Amino acid sequence: MKSVRFERHDSVGHIVLGSPPLNLIATEFSERLSEAIQEASESEIRVLLIRAEGPNFSQGGDILDFIDKEFNAWRTFISDMHHSYRKIEALQIPTVCAVRGRAWGGAFELTLACDFIVAADNASFRCIEPSVGTAPVCGGVQRIAERAGPARAARYVMLSEEMSGTTAGELGIAAFVAPEADVETTALDLAIRLSQGPTRSYGAIRALLKAWSAGGVAGADQVVLDLTMPLHNTEDARRGRTARVEAMKRGVEPEPVTFLGR
Repeated sequence: MKSVRFERHDSVGHIVLGSPPLNLIATEFSERLSEAIQEASESEIRVLLIRAEGPNFSQGGDILDFIDKEFNAWRTFISDMHHSYRKIEALQIPTVCAVRGRAWGGAFELTLACDFIVAADNASFRCIEPSVGTAPVCGGVQRIAERAGPARAARYVMLSEEMSGTTAGELGIAAFVAPEADVETTALDLAIRLSQGPTRSYGAIRALLKAWSAGGVAGADQVVLDLTMPLHNTEDARRGRTARVEAMKRGVEPEPVTFLGR
C-alpha cells in the first residue's frame, strides 16, 4: 500500500496518509504526496479532504530517512515538499484536513496548507524542529502567524510547545474541533457540504484570501472586481438568484441551493 494515495468518492477527493501508526514523512512519502496532488488536480472533484489512517495524522519527519542526506539532497527534498504544499494551496477548490493524534513538524505544516482544519479536541500540533536545533521549512511559521498572530507563532514555534486541538480551535488555527471519534465524520460532512456549494465562488474567495495575505486589504481590493464579476453570469449564480427571488415572492427564506459548480 502506498504511503500516500488519492481516492475519489463522487465529488470529494481524498488524499490518504496510509503508513500508520506514525505516517512518517520521508522520501517515498514526498514522492507519493506529489503524485496524489497531481491526481487530485486532474480529477473533476469539487473539494479535497486530507486524512490519515491509524491513530496519528503524522508524527512528522522520519529522521532516519534523511539524517545522512548531504546538503543539496536535503535541500531538494525540502524544496519538493514545500512545492507540494503550495500545490495544495493552488488548487481552485476548497481543501479540508482531518486531524487525530499527532500532527508534528512537517505534518503540522501540511495541515496549514488546507483551508479548513477539523481537529480532534485531544489532537496534538507541534513545531518539533526548534527542539532539535532547526526551524520549520515548509511555511509553518508564517502560516501560524497568519492565523493566530505573530506573538503566538513565536511562542508555539520557538518554544516548540504542544498545542491541543481545543487550543488550535481557540486560536483560529483549526476551523472546527470535535471529539476524536467524530473527527473524520465531521470533516467528511463538511467536505460533502462544500462539494455541493458554488465551487467557482469558493475559488474566488480563496483567491481573495491569498491576495489579502500577500497585500492586506488594499491588495485584495485591487483584484476583487476581477475575481468576483465573472461569477455574475455563472449557472450557479443564476440558480441562486432564482431561488432567492422565488422565495421572496412567497415571503420565506429560500431552501438551501444545491449548486452545480459551474
